[in-house]
Amino acid sequence: MPDKNTFVPKIFSTLKGYNKAQFVKDLMAGLIVGIVALPLAIAFAIASGVSPEKGLYTAIIAGFVISALGGSRVQIGGPTGAFIVIVYGIVQQFGVNGLIIATFLAGILLIIMGFARLGAVIKFIPHPLIVGFTTGIAVIIFSSQMKDFFGLKMGAVPADFIAKWSSYAANISTINLYSVVFTIATIAIIQLWPRITHKVPGSLIAILLTTAIVYYFHIPVETIGSRFGAIPTSLPMPVVPHIDWPTVQKLIRPAFTIALLGGIESLLSAVVADGMIGGHHRSNMELVAQGTANIFSAIFGGIPATGAIARTATNIKNGGRTPVAGIIHALTLLIIMLFIGKMAALIPMATLAGVLIIVAYNMSEYRNFISILKLSRTDAAVMVVTFLLTVLVDLTVAIEIGMVLAMFLFMREITRNSNVQQFADNSEELADKTDDDAIRNYTLPKGVVVYEINGPLFFGAAYKFKDAIRIIADAPKVLIIRMRNVPIIDATGIRTIEEVEKECGQNGTKLIIAELSNHQILEELKTSRVLFKIGKANVVDTMPEAIARAQNIISGN
Repeated sequence: MPDKNTFVPKIFSTLKGYNKAQFVKDLMAGLIVGIVALPLAIAFAIASGVSPEKGLYTAIIAGFVISALGGSRVQIGGPTGAFIVIVYGIVQQFGVNGLIIATFLAGILLIIMGFARLGAVIKFIPHPLIVGFTTGIAVIIFSSQMKDFFGLKMGAVPADFIAKWSSYAANISTINLYSVVFTIATIAIIQLWPRITHKVPGSLIAILLTTAIVYYFHIPVETIGSRFGAIPTSLPMPVVPHIDWPTVQKLIRPAFTIALLGGIESLLSAVVADGMIGGHHRSNMELVAQGTANIFSAIFGGIPATGAIARTATNIKNGGRTPVAGIIHALTLLIIMLFIGKMAALIPMATLAGVLIIVAYNMSEYRNFISILKLSRTDAAVMVVTFLLTVLVDLTVAIEIGMVLAMFLFMREITRNSNVQQFADNSEELADKTDDDAIRNYTLPKGVVVYEINGPLFFGAAYKFKDAIRIIADAPKVLIIRMRNVPIIDATGIRTIEEVEKECGQNGTKLIIAELSNHQILEELKTSRVLFKIGKANVVDTMPEAIARAQNIISGN
């Protein structure tokens, strides 16, 4: 029975019985998450190839919408590291305006996915594929920060991975040791600060400390202000992007990648959150909220947004239990931008590089990567191919080829586990001797051959059945096909049975189908009129009935 609340935002459910004590917890959690999100929003925007304020716009607008309309109690939305690779590539190829249109289109696609109830389907993307592109993204984020890590004096960083490192090597002589020191110091503070307290994020302490040192001691390192100028202290006027058909054709592919990645990450974050609070999110409503958030983010000149696992976990750990905490987080960022946003221009780029290197490390999933390498070759192949394509080619290509490869390898495994067994004239059977209903327990009349199909009869395995049938030297009087262990059949499988029926007719062999217990397969064979060709009397429910029918055919009754 479908959930009547599928498309009802979670905020309406959580506000029933809402009290002052929970509001205080949500308020504190929202304030803390807002402070945590500030440096990340700026860093993600810069790493994506856009100006820093666009990250703030996204965190404020999209973060508010995701919490207000989402299907999770505690989801925190905004720009994330996973989008850096996609956004940077789109900006390099289509410019900022192209990015805004792609984000807008991605929002529409996410809403369509939600109303099409694809929230559950999207969870079935293979785990090795997710680990592959997530680790690949982490490697790209890390490599993209080397310019600011070393303070290199060079032009724009190339998008291509190999060209990027070649460019670093060519400009290594321009290294700024101050930048190296500030980046390493930032990494050390972020890693060590939790030993002192978890209440205040280490990234904020690192930014405040390094910014103060650079400002008061006039350290010669590049800052946000020296590269991008002053940061606006107000939200821009909303503008709906102009979209025509040629633009849609050009940007639909990157838009689909944004939508797919946004859907995957937001639902993964919601699932993790459910495990932490013992809740249950509404996946389809979450997709609708994510889509709406990306549409509004684009209208306000922002970048793609999705659920952020780290910020969502921070929200939960600090007492947030309703979407009110996420709304407060967005309002906190708005207040910071309005009143002290201009001070963000003083932040050293080397400090942001340190923040992003930690982000890359945390999202690298290197433990999962190593673990999957030790599992089956199929899973390892999907993960490694996806990883290499993400790093060396393109995330869109990586997801597409990774999905296709995963499906083909999965079908190969199913095909390997399917088999066809032959039994005739009481000869020794290769079946499992522990099976009480094996054909070896039955006495077959002379001239009767039984083929038992085990596993799905689909296009990947149908050839096994065809090959097994061809092995028969002399056409038997009766051929029984036992299908008790066939869970599914496709058009190729149906066609195979049709061909067997036709060949039996040419050879004077009667065909019997036995133990067709799966109702769906029975209906498909009826619809295709295969059962009509075989004859109603030759489709039986049990092996004893099949043997009795075969005896009657042989005796001429």
